[in-house]
Amino acid sequence: MRKLILSIAVMVLAGCFIGDERGLSQTASLEPEDTSQPTTVLQPNTLCDRNERVIFSCPIKRPAKIVSVCASKDLTSDRGYLQYRFGLPGKIELEFPKDRTGTQTKFQYTHYFRAQVDLTEISFNVNGCEYQVTDDYNGEEKPAQTIQGVSVTTPGKPKEVTFICRAKPKADYTDLQAVVGNGK
Repeated sequence: MRKLILSIAVMVLAGCFIGDERGLSQTASLEPEDTSQPTTVLQPNTLCDRNERVIFSCPIKRPAKIVSVCASKDLTSDRGYLQYRFGLPGKIELEFPKDRTGTQTKFQYTHYFRAQVDLTEISFNVNGCEYQVTDDYNGEEKPAQTIQGVSVTTPGKPKEVTFICRAKPKADYTDLQAVVGNGK
């Protein structure tokens, strides 16, 4: 039963990013997109290059992949880039947006904080599918609840697919609110 659910989740993700849309890296197989590209040196446990800033990154429980939000070191509201990446080092399955120009307008950022509650979300849409990278803590619940990972909602599907981090994410949201749009 778990294999069936995992297979369905992978098919949902595949359906969300197969097809060519502005800024979308296509992947329809498990083969690397282009092995002739020069290899980059990645920061440990991320899909971010050593010359990039890690906004959010964690290995997820199942499937054994990495979800990362990376940015150029010079990221501002009108300079630099922000990208979501999902996959494995050397085998990125989804990179959004592919084009690094004007990426700040393609993401939404929300942050809510009060005593015992800290909710952070970075969201974007690919081919109608809504992606939400979440880093949430709710200490008012007993026991305290922590939810960190990525959720994908596909139009016409009754349930979202959620991939939970298997370790505490590396995260730095400094100045992100001033760089990208505010969410809903």
